[in-house]
Amino acid sequence: MLSNQPPLQVTSSSVRLVSSTSRELRNEWNAPSGYSINVATANATQVLLATGGGHLVYLEIGDGILTEVKHAQLEYEISCLDMNPIGDNPNYSQLAAVGMWTDISVRIFSLPDLNLITKELLAGEIIPRSVLLCAFEGISYLLCALGDGHLLNFLLNTSNGELTDRKKVSLGTQPITLRTFSSKNTTYVFAASDRPTVIYSSNKKLLYSNVNLKEVSHMCPFNSAAFPDSLAIAKEGELTIGTIDDIQKLHIRSIPLGEHARRICHQEQSRTFAVCSVKYNQSGPEDSEMHFIRLLDDQTFEFISTYPLDTFEYACSILSCSFSDDNNVYYCVGTAYVLPEENEPTKGRILVFMVEDGKLQLIAEKETKGAVYSLNAFNGKLLAAINQKIQLYKWMLRDDGTRELQSECGHHGHILALYVQTRGDFIVVGDLMKSISLLIYKHEEGAIEERARDYNANWMSAVEILDDDIYLGAENNFNLFTVRKNSEGATDEERGRLEVVGEYHLGEFANRFRHGSLVMRLPDSDVGQIPTVIFGTVNGVIGVIASLPHDQYLFLEKLQSNLRKVIKGVGGLSHEQWRSFNNEKKTVDARNFLDGDLIESFLDLNRSKMDEISKAMNVSVEELCKRVEELTRLH
Repeated sequence: MLSNQPPLQVTSSSVRLVSSTSRELRNEWNAPSGYSINVATANATQVLLATGGGHLVYLEIGDGILTEVKHAQLEYEISCLDMNPIGDNPNYSQLAAVGMWTDISVRIFSLPDLNLITKELLAGEIIPRSVLLCAFEGISYLLCALGDGHLLNFLLNTSNGELTDRKKVSLGTQPITLRTFSSKNTTYVFAASDRPTVIYSSNKKLLYSNVNLKEVSHMCPFNSAAFPDSLAIAKEGELTIGTIDDIQKLHIRSIPLGEHARRICHQEQSRTFAVCSVKYNQSGPEDSEMHFIRLLDDQTFEFISTYPLDTFEYACSILSCSFSDDNNVYYCVGTAYVLPEENEPTKGRILVFMVEDGKLQLIAEKETKGAVYSLNAFNGKLLAAINQKIQLYKWMLRDDGTRELQSECGHHGHILALYVQTRGDFIVVGDLMKSISLLIYKHEEGAIEERARDYNANWMSAVEILDDDIYLGAENNFNLFTVRKNSEGATDEERGRLEVVGEYHLGEFANRFRHGSLVMRLPDSDVGQIPTVIFGTVNGVIGVIASLPHDQYLFLEKLQSNLRKVIKGVGGLSHEQWRSFNNEKKTVDARNFLDGDLIESFLDLNRSKMDEISKAMNVSVEELCKRVEELTRLH
């Protein structure tokens, strides 16, 4: 309300103006007999409400008095309303947005006469649960949230109420409630649902930032001397008052463990993380280390259970998986006994745990003849890389009702099989020295055979499967490369060779690839469909590799080559030379990889340099900015 207006209260039967000092009732508007108020919205000078039977009533607040200005009869029930002022007057709205049952539509009415000026059918069976008129960076929008967690946004022409440029994004799975709030003189929208999100605008594009809260029912701005510029956030049985920090796509939170985390795995069903950790003891005469499997709550990050490993036993791999004919979900841990007198471990274990009542219960263990460097879920079985061998285990039920891992088949022929990824029946192995090889599991014969390999000598540090035919590798000279399966080869020899198709010098020792994204992917944007892989390096760098469509790759390759002419390398170093694949045997130009950091630096150039590149590309600066900004949404 305006500062000189009394507070407004809407009940199921009336709208009331109450004195803020004496708490006395100043004025009241009563719903017609037999009708109750279902939904209502208000701003400083206006009230819009709906009673049953499709009645829409518009009131104005003037000098402590409520006046009914207009009443309209709609053909269906009304599900949600909004008249947030987005015009020149911050206290008065010229437009109202109305969400409808039955025909599943959103409508724009003019105020004060309640004339229908736009009707937009939403298509589908899910009703709008919340509508909001809002303006970001001078652009007016209508946001419409549905009952299934989807959000529609439209560009709104405030002069004629026209809705255009419809876009749809999934924010969660539960109904969404929309509210605006301000922070640092900027308008934001809070979407309360099972995955609360803040909506904001950057470079005239709507962006979505996840909030680190679980289900939120309602939010409203809360500003007082004790809590300036805060938000009051309600969820079931709980009220939280907090502030929103700088809106950003990536929130980083550090959890002190007090020991080295070597491997980590998340299990959705038990809502836990399992961490393989090392604790160094430097108190005694000799330094000693102890290895543990720690179970952490995935919300509070508290240790809830610990399983100590044996002396000299290291955890090498961890996985959350389930097995054929067993509905339970397990953590599987691969270990090695690292004995001072052995060059390479000759003994290890596979431990199978289940989380019961927040505790790690050991269900089965299997001794191995070496270090279990990698574990993968594979067709309802467990695939392990043990020293130079790939081994497949079945999950068997014993006569006494207990379970055990039973060896089914294996594949020799590696120096050390350190990294394994699987897709369908295919197995991609990253070897200590022998680059990447492709194996296939044959169901009928119950055997694993080699299908193809890369004959270059690369010392691998990580592998990943990008799609059915392309595999990504990182090696110890800080390079990345991709190989392709040659299914169409004319001879067995051609089909047995993985062809190197991409090479690039990263300059970082990458030791992990994972499919996924660090940011929310919007299906309606051009980049929403682009698959990405995240990588981690020993220097603590987290990066993203995106598989681009061919046309986009060619466009950005041309942009990159023009940027190289304009942006000089640090210390006069050649960018082209730096990104060339380089090891002891060869140096070759980077191919089929682009440097996203270089391409995104286009946005930081001054206008004259942008114009120079625009001219060389024969593409407008605006179009170039748009294309590069789309890329920035990948990370």
